[in-house]
Amino acid sequence: MATEKYAWKYCSIGGMTRVSIKSGEDIRHLGELDQKLWTVLSCPVAGLEFPEKTLKFIDSDNDGRIRVKEIVDTANWLCSVLKDPDLLLQGSDSLAISAFNQEDPQGKILHDSAKHILANLGLEKDSISIADTADSTAIFAGTRFNGDGIITPASTDDAELKATIEAIIASVGGSADRSGENGVNAAQIEAFYGACADYIAWRDAAEADKENIFPYGEKTEEALAACVSVKAKVKDWFTRCTLASYDENSAASLEMSTAKISGLADMDLSECGDQIAACPLAHIEKDGKLEFKKVNPAWKAAMEKVHGLLFPDKKSIDEAEWNEALARFDAYKAWKGSKKGAAVEGLGEEAVRGWLKAGRKADLDALVAEDLALEAEAKAIDNVDKFLWLFRDFYTLLKNYVTMPDFYDSWKGETKAIFQAGTLYIDQRSLDLCIKVADMGKQAEVVASSGMYLIYCNCTSKVKGQTMTIAAALTDGEVDNLRVGQNAVFYDRNGLDWDAVVTKIVDNPTSIRQAFWSPYRKLANTIQDRISKKAAEKESKVNAGLTEKANNAQLNTDPKLETIKSTFDIAKFAGIFAAIGMGVGFIGSAIAKLIVPWYNIFICFFVLVLVISGPSMFMAWLKLRKRNLGPVLNANGWAINSRLLVNIKFGATLTHLAKYPKIVMNDPFAEKDNKGKKAIAWIVAILLVLGGLFAGHYFKGWFGKWNPISDKFKTEAVVTEAPADGAEAAEATAPADGTAEAEAQSPAETVPAE
Repeated sequence: MATEKYAWKYCSIGGMTRVSIKSGEDIRHLGELDQKLWTVLSCPVAGLEFPEKTLKFIDSDNDGRIRVKEIVDTANWLCSVLKDPDLLLQGSDSLAISAFNQEDPQGKILHDSAKHILANLGLEKDSISIADTADSTAIFAGTRFNGDGIITPASTDDAELKATIEAIIASVGGSADRSGENGVNAAQIEAFYGACADYIAWRDAAEADKENIFPYGEKTEEALAACVSVKAKVKDWFTRCTLASYDENSAASLEMSTAKISGLADMDLSECGDQIAACPLAHIEKDGKLEFKKVNPAWKAAMEKVHGLLFPDKKSIDEAEWNEALARFDAYKAWKGSKKGAAVEGLGEEAVRGWLKAGRKADLDALVAEDLALEAEAKAIDNVDKFLWLFRDFYTLLKNYVTMPDFYDSWKGETKAIFQAGTLYIDQRSLDLCIKVADMGKQAEVVASSGMYLIYCNCTSKVKGQTMTIAAALTDGEVDNLRVGQNAVFYDRNGLDWDAVVTKIVDNPTSIRQAFWSPYRKLANTIQDRISKKAAEKESKVNAGLTEKANNAQLNTDPKLETIKSTFDIAKFAGIFAAIGMGVGFIGSAIAKLIVPWYNIFICFFVLVLVISGPSMFMAWLKLRKRNLGPVLNANGWAINSRLLVNIKFGATLTHLAKYPKIVMNDPFAEKDNKGKKAIAWIVAILLVLGGLFAGHYFKGWFGKWNPISDKFKTEAVVTEAPADGAEAAEATAPADGTAEAEAQSPAETVPAE
């Protein structure tokens, strides 16, 4: 028999049909929901206004992404350990212990662990909260064993074992126990006893060959250090002696330079130790014997130490004796280089031998095993904390994953989507749809298809000492004053303010009203730019001309100075205005031919506005209807499976414009009678238009057949132009309705009056 499918409920949110998650049973059956119906397929763990700890609990593979399968697995686990899954919809941070489903094995463990936590904390209550499980140190503070495999001195009452644990911590290091104390684990115990055994074996090897390894007894190390300190200088001296015996003439140059000594004569010799030490160890001797009493004063102390430790019975040595003394240290250096168990050397050889002899390693291992026996119980205690975080936050995440009601209800001020980072204040408005940008490089590839007006800002917090980038969506209002480099203030969800600077703007329509004025503003900006450019060029040319004239000018003393001619060419400007007038007249005539009633001038004006602003408004309407937040989220690590439309009505709730009360205020710097001047300007403009229309009607007959003056002028013109023999007939037969003009222009086709 086929399993009956779960009856899902649907709702319309954001212009799209989505699955409604309204009950614990809906959550229990999430695994049966077709993945094609999910709004989100994946979201990032970091960068959201949501507890990252909760998301990490859900992210089972630790890849930094929350996928549908992980959501379903979490839902199944939560529903299995709860008696009533409807409790998940409350989003509470506490739960009654009796609410755990003890019929489920994991629910039973959580139930018992919750009671254990309360007992460890000394709390007598029937519910547990996130605050109770937050401090794991307090939970395990009074316990010897806590399942982490780490034992502390408090884990035993045996004084010798306590001392051994402390010695292990001091030598090979320790680990933090859940109780907050420092302890040791099995690996550290093994390392300690291994180091002890190696160290003792190394020491025993030296005892077996003591005379060879320690040629100078207990002072072997001191003697070696003394030799090493003068080894290079002694070798240099013997080399000089060898060269002097090879070439007697070179002995003088190998000796201490008299000039060098003379250079030091005028100096404070007590401060010239380095210069003196740089001189040869002693005078060159032909026999190559180094006398200890005749060495360079700077090296006297070091050589006396070598003399006393290595050659106490000799007054001088040759090179062979020196090399023989150095060779005696070979066995010692080889033994020292093979040192093992150095970690416990600082404890002393006697103490190390004592711990090996006591043989308490097995007892320590037994303590670790006893602690690990409680691992499952301790893990269950951790799972109680995990459960409480998921119990509180899972439904919120689910709403932002399947349906998105928090986003579309954000205008109510009660909730916000987990991707809404805060509010940006800029240009007398606040923008509620702000999203943290994870990778700026991915933005340009994706966000262009969103159809949204986006403002990218770099934000800096002096309190946190952090920076971040946000993308703020402007969904209503004008955009004329927005520009790159503009400063703003961003408030995160915690109310902390950030200094914001606009770094990039993605231009798209924000409203129909803004689209209506857009062509005119663009035209005005273009004209302004052209005028500014031409004015700058003209100014540059004028300045250059004036400079050139000033440089070439000569003083004229003739009283009859030539009259300076004006640079203003009245004929040129008259021609320009005449051309403009002809153009306006032509356009007016063309429009007038299309209309007859007087009121059609207003229809014509409306059509003209529609032709200019209509396309812009229509394109804006199309884009505003299709504004989609999905591409913006996709660029920030989400995998959006459905459109997240931000239509005109909803967009108006995401951007809040400044609103001032209607009050009367006296501004001392305001222009007086400003409203009156505007009214007069409008009246003058209307009168000019009406005057032009009246003139066109009166002289050209734009709006009707009655126009006697115009007809008279036309008739006289025809009489003047008609042939002499047909003028009277044409004038006599000209009808009163104004057809004489047409007949006069074509006399051959004139039909005689009956």
